[in-house]
Amino acid sequence: MALIPKNSVTTTDRNAERRAAQENVFLREVDDALRSDDTLHLLRRYGLIAGGVIVLALAALAGWMLWTNHVAHVAGVKGENFAIALDQVESGRYDPAKASLNQLVADGGAGYAGSARLVEGGIALDEKKPQDAVKIFAAIAADTSAPQPYRDLATIREMAIRFDQVPPQTVIDRLKPLAVPGNPWFGSAGELVGVAEIRAGKKAEAGALFAQMAKDLTVPESLRRRSSQLAVELGVDPGDAASAALPALAE
Repeated sequence: MALIPKNSVTTTDRNAERRAAQENVFLREVDDALRSDDTLHLLRRYGLIAGGVIVLALAALAGWMLWTNHVAHVAGVKGENFAIALDQVESGRYDPAKASLNQLVADGGAGYAGSARLVEGGIALDEKKPQDAVKIFAAIAADTSAPQPYRDLATIREMAIRFDQVPPQTVIDRLKPLAVPGNPWFGSAGELVGVAEIRAGKKAEAGALFAQMAKDLTVPESLRRRSSQLAVELGVDPGDAASAALPALAE
């Protein structure tokens, strides 16, 4: 008699396995459907918000581009107006130049306003009105909203006009902070300070200052020449560096 294997699978067991597999397939299909439905639900719920964010971002980008173009256009207009004013000054048409400059002072911003006021001071000098020029330059020098280089230049121009009208020490006190190497106005301020020191009897200080100026290659060459000569006259040797920088002095 044949033996029946102990691990044989009955028909009932096979049917149970088949049902379990079918149930697993069905559950996976249901899970996929639920996931798809969740995705559609999220898109329906947040799609408008995401679209709104994109629209806002594009609007902000467009606004920024319009603003930068506007700023560039305004700056170009101001630069053109300033160039026109300078042309008017050079051609001696002071009245229209003043009108153009006054407009820049009113709405040109700190930079253009400072430049326009400096030109107005120059016009006053051309018109033989030194006191008007002094008032203009003094106002610029005292204006804390003006760029510092403009204020410094205005101070130098004011002191240059008033040089023979004020005590030498006043010139020294006002311009000494600018008469130092590295300052962009070292040459202009240094020359006025040096001459004021000579007038004040401070020849040693003046000689040392002129020697510094003679050695400084950032100072205009013509001013270095004068400084070297004045330093020698005051008993201060400007040094080999100054001589090398000024070969024409040896002629």
